[in-house]
Amino acid sequence: MKAFKRRLSTMKQAQDASIDLNHADTTIQAFEDESLPPVTLHGYINTTRNRLLSPDICDELRNLMPTRIQLYSDWHLLYSLQQHGASLQSLFGRTASDKAIPARIGYVILIEDRKGGLFGGYCNEPPRPSDSKRYYGNGECFLWRLERVASVDLGDGKPRTGENDGWRFRGYPFTGLNHFVMHSTAHYFSMGAGDGHYGLWCDQALETGVTNPSLTFGNECLSREGAKFHIVNLEVWRVG
Repeated sequence: MKAFKRRLSTMKQAQDASIDLNHADTTIQAFEDESLPPVTLHGYINTTRNRLLSPDICDELRNLMPTRIQLYSDWHLLYSLQQHGASLQSLFGRTASDKAIPARIGYVILIEDRKGGLFGGYCNEPPRPSDSKRYYGNGECFLWRLERVASVDLGDGKPRTGENDGWRFRGYPFTGLNHFVMHSTAHYFSMGAGDGHYGLWCDQALETGVTNPSLTFGNECLSREGAKFHIVNLEVWRVG
């Protein structure tokens, strides 16, 4: 009789444990299925016609951001070439005056070239001038670009791209091969380096830039113009 009661007790414990596990699985699944809140963009003025950022691009960028940053739904425009003038000093000044706590937020850089290419980077710290040898930033940073997707003819005379608006997002996360994440002076801003090449480099007038494959991010050339590009528009956003 005692043995039978022990078996019943054991079966009850196993059943309770199974219920707890099932509840945990349901809770985890519900959390995983919960979509991120939609992004709200703050900072564009009515006269700014050429706007680089859209909620669709935000969603792509969020996929590569740290989880704590993904949850932020308010993005704030800190610098716009069209709204604040073409000057690296102006960019540094506006990011330096931001009072947010850097460890809790992120920064997105968007650049448009003469061929309509759109690319940039994500930074865990705001762009700022540093001394000539010091790099900053960490492994949360990455480079990215939007590339045109070739259309496909399925035989019905209607070309299809397979992607929304004929564009595909490509991200280049930190590789760990070196720590040349971010570097800037009063004369330029850069992300990624190695073998004498910058992943992304912009001059002090924000007129021209350079992009090459870098060891830091394992990226390809980001601009549709090639290794050397002209800056038509540039924006910096605070995420959070």
